[in-house]
Amino acid sequence: MSSRPLPQDPIIRALIAQARQSQLTRRGLLAGAGAGASALALAACATGGGQAKPTAAADESADDKTLNWANWAAYIDEDDAGNYPTLDRFQEETGIAVNYEVAVDDNNTYYGKVKDQLALGQDIGADTVCLTDWMVSRWIRLGYTQALDHANIPNIANLAPALENPDFDPGREHSLPWQGGFAGICWNVEKVPGGLASVEDLWNPELKGRVGVLSEMRDTMGLLMLQNGVDIAGEWGDAEYDAAIEILDEQVANGQIRNIKGNSYLEDLKSEDTLAAICWSGDITVINAEAGDKWQFAIPEAGGTLWNDNFLIPIGSPRKTNAETLINYYYEPEVAAEVAAWVNYITPVVGAQEAAMAIDPALAENQLIFPNEETLSTAHIFRALSGAEEQKYQAQFQQILLGS
Repeated sequence: MSSRPLPQDPIIRALIAQARQSQLTRRGLLAGAGAGASALALAACATGGGQAKPTAAADESADDKTLNWANWAAYIDEDDAGNYPTLDRFQEETGIAVNYEVAVDDNNTYYGKVKDQLALGQDIGADTVCLTDWMVSRWIRLGYTQALDHANIPNIANLAPALENPDFDPGREHSLPWQGGFAGICWNVEKVPGGLASVEDLWNPELKGRVGVLSEMRDTMGLLMLQNGVDIAGEWGDAEYDAAIEILDEQVANGQIRNIKGNSYLEDLKSEDTLAAICWSGDITVINAEAGDKWQFAIPEAGGTLWNDNFLIPIGSPRKTNAETLINYYYEPEVAAEVAAWVNYITPVVGAQEAAMAIDPALAENQLIFPNEETLSTAHIFRALSGAEEQKYQAQFQQILLGS
């Protein structure tokens, strides 16, 4: 583990304070899904069954001190000049030149761009990419990731124990979390002064036509299923999913739900087109910093969803050790704390909260960034789906989305 001192100097403190006022979010490019995107999403569910798995590329890191990192928009610390302070320090310390690309605008669309190269074991132009749990599950299932060498990632010891053995990657042989968050409910505290406690409250008559839900199937359907008493991390099947789909279909058809969108749901909240929504936790932190404390986020009484975006190394990357060196760096607690201050999502790194306390006590106490065990106990991870389940359930969801 690095012995680097905590970043307590005034410049870094100023950067972190500025970051908390940022108007961008990790999902900032997720606009409402259109017909073209929906068709691509369904096409991208193909599992490629029966084909041979590709072979990992030879590692050339010893002779090639470069690295390509594909990530989402506004998902790393950034200053006014467009520089990435933690990444700049990584390059200075290691001599590895990093090409950081905002290349992921959606899990499915990114996969659609690279899946043919992945199937052939080719270099997709990214040595590490951060994708959401369910998409990482697909890549691992198809053999599109390289096994991590934990010897190159000693800071894996700082991984939160609850994240060590997901069903899609036991022992974290192929992936490590980058950032995580909750899906829950939010409301305009001025227009809905009584607040909301459950997903069921979204269907109150006074909110008719003023409700938004997310176009991310696992979050919206996960919350609906939890409301129905389903353990979304456990054993469930068509009957449980269909019951939740019927609720969604009914609430769209009767006009209770105004929109099914990606991150553009924030614009609906700001304009008051919607007064309540199924939403992502970090977004509400940011919108309140930007426009005043007008919105409240809560994990519903029946529970919320918990997701993570994860580092993985594509099968065709020829710079595997370089990528592992980068991952190890971001598992240093002080580095993780600095990133968390900018992105307002959950860091997976044990020790980051203590590092954040030395920088900004208010940050360290934020349950949406550093949730305690009580908060985490109310959140649930949507279980991994088989290829056939993914196709079926996504198709049912997309049909309603297109009709909304």
